[in-house]
Amino acid sequence: MAEELVLDTPIRNWVLIPLSVVMVLIGVLRYFVSKLMRSFPVPDPKIVKEGQVVVRARNLRAGANFIPPKSFRARRFYFSNEENGLLHVPKGQAQNPQAQMFSDPNMAMDMMKKNLSMIIPQTLTFAWVNFFFSGFVAEFRC
Repeated sequence: MAEELVLDTPIRNWVLIPLSVVMVLIGVLRYFVSKLMRSFPVPDPKIVKEGQVVVRARNLRAGANFIPPKSFRARRFYFSNEENGLLHVPKGQAQNPQAQMFSDPNMAMDMMKKNLSMIIPQTLTFAWVNFFFSGFVAEFRC
């Protein structure tokens, strides 16, 4: 004996179709709200400078065959000298990336904004569904 769930036409017309439309509209609204709430942090000049040094060192390595060996060695020493080279990081200054992430309060605020942009529409959707569609019943037919 096969039991099947039969979808009543009033449920389809007055529940599933409006719910589908509302969920699509909420998704679009959530996208635009999260786009408005997105913040673009001002880059730290020290981090930008370090990134440019890494790019310059990468370009030196890529173009090593095109410059004289003496010039390459001098430039390599300039980047990798253990006393004052641009790429040398003293042992005490290396910081854990996760600790650096949690020390920045803007990063925590951005994470909270993203969570709020998800929680509030979800709660409102649940309340809307509960208010408008509480009287419909699905039945099994044999």
